[in-house]
Amino acid sequence: MGGKVSSKACLVLYTILVSSCHMSRTSLPNLSPLANASSAFEDLNIVPRLLMGPGPINADPRVLKAMSTQLLGQFDPQFRRMMRETMALYRAFFETRNDWTLVLDGTARAAIEMVMLSAIEPGQKVLVCSFGRFGQLLNEIAQRCGAEVRVLQAPWGTVFELAQIEVALKEFSPKLVAVCQGDTSTTLLQPLEGLGELCHRYGAMLQVDATASCGGTPLPADAWQVDAVTAGLQKCLAGPSGAAPITLSDAMARNIYTRRHIEDGLRPANYVAGPGRRIASNYMDLAMVMDYWSDAGLNHHTEATTMLYGARECARIFVDEGLPQVYARHAAASRAVVAGLQAMQLKLYGDVAHKMPNVTGVYVPDGVNGDKLRAALLDDFNIEIGTSFGPLHG
Repeated sequence: MGGKVSSKACLVLYTILVSSCHMSRTSLPNLSPLANASSAFEDLNIVPRLLMGPGPINADPRVLKAMSTQLLGQFDPQFRRMMRETMALYRAFFETRNDWTLVLDGTARAAIEMVMLSAIEPGQKVLVCSFGRFGQLLNEIAQRCGAEVRVLQAPWGTVFELAQIEVALKEFSPKLVAVCQGDTSTTLLQPLEGLGELCHRYGAMLQVDATASCGGTPLPADAWQVDAVTAGLQKCLAGPSGAAPITLSDAMARNIYTRRHIEDGLRPANYVAGPGRRIASNYMDLAMVMDYWSDAGLNHHTEATTMLYGARECARIFVDEGLPQVYARHAAASRAVVAGLQAMQLKLYGDVAHKMPNVTGVYVPDGVNGDKLRAALLDDFNIEIGTSFGPLHG
């Protein structure tokens, strides 16, 4: 019983000890205690703010009213009909005939990841066109999907010419090109007309993150040949974060559906898995979500009913006003904001000819503390404005 311990056992023991030591040295982030513990038991009573940051913005009262509607079961015929209504409304919103136009449960970031993770298998090539913080996010998501990633970087404050992207397409031959239409961090708007056709000419599909820009500027998915658009409600759609409208071209939908997998317990007798590699995440498996939204109605997760009510109302309001009217309203507001800021002798950030209509960047004047200015606006006037990220923070 008291014999020698084998070297293999020592190695295992040493590994466990070393791992435990590393764990013990890992510092967790600070988590301050609730200042007034009893406040958690009080009725919710917030001080209203005028939200003028890059998102979220104040929700339309009609959206909030829709979200107060009583819940339905996710397979209730009324709810299934509402899902089809929502798909129809977002087809109008995205100016597309794509069948696979739906709303995902999760933030806009979840939609970016769900599409990319479902479209790209590990080792496949992704070209990321980055001109700000959220291009960097596309790069990180693509890397986490296991893709071979190349980043085409534009200086912050500028956007890409199609010729620049074409050079990268020729050199890299990606399966997917990922780009933001608008990047909140720089406030700039990447021109997309012609980019889808260019990607297809070189055998690539195009994924566009329109979180910051959707609803504030046109994005006709069919006319511009975009294969996947992901968006959110919390900007120009005047809804809450937490539901993400998307549209998929037929080519993108078929590409994703080659990786179809049905969970144990749901598989029909004649089930045959798709020929592609199974999508690595269960929740982010867009092929399974497509099966839920389809006539088959295969269970995936329990639908976020209230969020879908809100998403439907956001699109209904938008389409009812009319796309040209909404875009004209945002353009007029943008011109007014720019004129007012320039009249105050404030300097605008970046290439103003390519700024988003719904977001405007302003340099903080010398001698002014941006953090204190924003705090004063919030504390004294209940107005929230935002700051940028990285080199532009402050």
